[in-house]
Amino acid sequence: MSTARYSYLGPEGTFSEEALRTLPEAADATLLPSRTVPEALDAVRTGDADAALVPLENSVGGSVPVTVDDLVGGDPLQIRREVVLPIRFVFATRDGRALDEVRTVAAHPQAAAQCRHWLRGTVPAATVTDVLSNATAAIRCAAGEYDGALSTPLAAHRHGLTIRAEGVADHADAMTRFVLLGRPAAAPAPTGNDVTTIAVFIAHDRVGALLAVLTELAVRGVNLSRIESRPTGEALGRYCFLLDCTGHVADARMGEALAGLRRICRDVRYFGSYPRAGAEPPVPPPPGMSDADFTEAQTWLTSIRTPHPTPPTPPERVDHGVV
Repeated sequence: MSTARYSYLGPEGTFSEEALRTLPEAADATLLPSRTVPEALDAVRTGDADAALVPLENSVGGSVPVTVDDLVGGDPLQIRREVVLPIRFVFATRDGRALDEVRTVAAHPQAAAQCRHWLRGTVPAATVTDVLSNATAAIRCAAGEYDGALSTPLAAHRHGLTIRAEGVADHADAMTRFVLLGRPAAAPAPTGNDVTTIAVFIAHDRVGALLAVLTELAVRGVNLSRIESRPTGEALGRYCFLLDCTGHVADARMGEALAGLRRICRDVRYFGSYPRAGAEPPVPPPPGMSDADFTEAQTWLTSIRTPHPTPPTPPERVDHGVV
């Protein structure tokens, strides 16, 4: 049996690698660091990897645009599961230099956004430069290109940097959500606490098109946990909407909602139904929105669409009287 191969946003030492290593199925897999998110995803599309784990959104910095845009615009991929990881940066320097000697800092854009106030207050004279990943920041700092780096503890240690501050963040409870993506396949079985992710492309020449999308979900008791607009690239003002919905494609209410969206939208892209990360208890469906409710309603509809045969009229009884 061949070893599974998982690509991720590299190089080695990123939070993506740390998140990937939390998955039991990755314990014996071959891990393949990629230079960028598109390269990690393209490895799956070409068959060079069985799945890819990449960041999708952060609780402070918001979505990771390169991931969202690649999903929406690239060849189809499907989310198999999500991983939510607490994010704690370290600030490290090379050559043992002190914080007041730092003039240049390497940081991933999401890291810089999450540590903006800390950087301004601690190394106010430093210029921050965007790099491709947190591990890349450590590598380029160690190579002498920058005085300091916002990085992961793992990458700082691997590349011989001196850690000057731990737990660096403007928000102590910052989290990043990662998704594991594979080629399109059947969704995992429902767990009762699932997420379905889709992208909808609305008809821009219709008044109230987005309201119609939200109505299709609301009337069936499907809750939205996330909505984000992204430009389609077709023209200025043309957007699609990425939606995270509570529920599974196998649920009756979710199935009806998706069918409704397919009827009214220019296009709908399905990115998968998968277990929700974390220990949050599932939210029960609203009254009238359980699978049993949908089944009963369909049974009733079938009964009134199918006319019952008219029972035969009994022959008229003829009373011949008494002879």
